[in-house]
Amino acid sequence: MPDQLIFGMEVVLNGLMAGVLYALVALGFVLIYKASGIFNYAQGVMALFAAMTLVGMMEGRVPFSHLINAIFGTEIHHFGWHLPGLAAVLLTMLIMVALAWIVNQLIFRHLVNQEPIILFMATIGLAYFLEGFGDMMWGSDIKKLDVGLPQGINLMIDETTFNIFGYGFFIDNLDLVATGVAALLVVALVIFAQYSKQGRAMRAVADDHQAALSVGISLNFIWVMVWSLAGFVALVAGIMWGTKSGVQFSLSLIALKALPVLMLGGFTSIPGAIVGGLIIGVGEKLFEFTVGPLVGGATENWFAYVLALLFLVFRPQGLFGEKIIERV
Repeated sequence: MPDQLIFGMEVVLNGLMAGVLYALVALGFVLIYKASGIFNYAQGVMALFAAMTLVGMMEGRVPFSHLINAIFGTEIHHFGWHLPGLAAVLLTMLIMVALAWIVNQLIFRHLVNQEPIILFMATIGLAYFLEGFGDMMWGSDIKKLDVGLPQGINLMIDETTFNIFGYGFFIDNLDLVATGVAALLVVALVIFAQYSKQGRAMRAVADDHQAALSVGISLNFIWVMVWSLAGFVALVAGIMWGTKSGVQFSLSLIALKALPVLMLGGFTSIPGAIVGGLIIGVGEKLFEFTVGPLVGGATENWFAYVLALLFLVFRPQGLFGEKIIERV
């Protein structure tokens, strides 16, 4: 088998793994958009905030230690204890649920039936506030996140592919774990949205706020529930990305890569977020592998957005999005 074909197969596999990580972030966007029609610009920052909070809990950091030390002249940074990974994850989940309730009470409860652009601007403000609040709470230094997930090359895949092709494929164990987690999340969320009472209420709220209120659906409950689910998805994405590349400011920028994923898969489709992520992941890796050397490389920075632009021109609702037909 030609070497280029073998290398191409490895590129495709790594692209699939990268696409899953993109899709994890896109899932949070889809959840909130399905329930409220809000494009949540803050989803990437929520992943960053969740990862920072998780590290802070695990390492026993004192929240707002820099502010406390500046005001009182102390040198307090740690409590002197460490939390186990599972306990820290559960505590961080509770914090994300509390954050969802606070966001709804202070912001979105007052913006019912406002124009989409106003809701979008509110999420931009929320994004910058959360980023600054997280830095003030936990510090802006680059943090290492380790919750016990396996990392490094998968030896079984490496040995198997070496025996078959004479060349071992490098597949990261963390990417395999992320794939499994994403698959479970998608199945659970689809079942929840399609078959549960709360899932049907969520879709009703997305269609018409006033009509949902008129049949007794609690808008506050639905929005808190959806933002809590999005916070949970952000926590999962933050764990995967934080473990892979460290918890730092650039983690919030993964939301930008989720935008082409949403444009391909559709803003209202949970399975579409996964399919869109896989297409973007594989597409950008293959494009870099085949065309990158001819144009000087670095095509991964812009390929996804060019592909998304083509979809906006020819199929703006995405592969799985609902086609909107307005009759006048």
